[in-house]
Amino acid sequence: MLPKDRLAQITQRFEYLEARMAEGGGDIAALGREYSELRPVVEQIAAYNTLLDDIAEAKAMMDDPDMRELAEEELPALKAALPEAEHALQLALLPKDAADARPAILEIRPGTGGDEASLFAGDLLRMYQRYAEARGWKFEIIEEAATELGGIKEVVARIAGENVFARLKFESGVHRVQRVPTTESGGRIHTSAATVAVLPEAEDVDIQINANDIRIDTMRSSGAGGQHVNTTDSAVRITHLPSGIVVTSSEKSQHRNREIAMQVLRTRLFDLERQKVDSERSANRKSQVGSGDRSERIRTYNFPQGRMTDHRINLTLYSLDKVMQGDLDDILDALSADAQATLLAEMDMQ
Repeated sequence: MLPKDRLAQITQRFEYLEARMAEGGGDIAALGREYSELRPVVEQIAAYNTLLDDIAEAKAMMDDPDMRELAEEELPALKAALPEAEHALQLALLPKDAADARPAILEIRPGTGGDEASLFAGDLLRMYQRYAEARGWKFEIIEEAATELGGIKEVVARIAGENVFARLKFESGVHRVQRVPTTESGGRIHTSAATVAVLPEAEDVDIQINANDIRIDTMRSSGAGGQHVNTTDSAVRITHLPSGIVVTSSEKSQHRNREIAMQVLRTRLFDLERQKVDSERSANRKSQVGSGDRSERIRTYNFPQGRMTDHRINLTLYSLDKVMQGDLDDILDALSADAQATLLAEMDMQ
């Protein structure tokens, strides 16, 4: 049974926000954000309460000889709809990740496997680019180091749009590929890997960086194979001394590079803080979904069999061609549903 007191408090809070916004008082932006977050919850509460009222009314009609037949027809259907309404409301009441609506910083690096790992990293980059384009998101490459074969040594990109982090946060981890490399003359299947990190973009208020904690170096920008993109020392490298994090940006404008590098640094430091909090909160939870743990393999892309398997939820899809073209909704929907189920289970245990 869902707690009626809590449902009433949420509805009252929503009505209060609505009234404050109509008056034009307070921080309109903050009120608007909270109002938008509560609106779908309140709609589910209203639908649930309406269903309860309809059931109560149908039960009352059973005592009326003239209405009994109609009530007997309606009541089973209304009762059958109750579990689904309760589940929908439980999902709406799940605690939200405050970073879900933020843009994301995507980082991809080759792992074991040499040139083939670098080529696979490039394939993953294009996969996420296509997915972002299909959803109307803005995809901006911040830093990219390419290999002579067209692979990726490292790439950092910013993705902006509606609920970007909420959608992509489960992609962090080690992605493994099994296929015959183009450089393999014997037709043998090789296994290689690439690491993916998806970080919620930090805001200025999240992380304050002491100027004494960073070292900023300028250097000459270079492209694949060491060819110089320009002859000025415009590239910027920022080292965060306490953590050892190093960030570079190689746009043409040195001023813009400082901005980009500082934003990425804030994001990485923000992610460290989130991981620390999450680890403390879920020390006894073994599930990797949403934990930010990138130490283990999360997914395998098997090209000979046209198969992609996500090991966290034991889901296998035989549609690898579509996946590599950016059709990720099936796997992301499944990961999101699994995360919701985990949260529901934890709430039931409390």
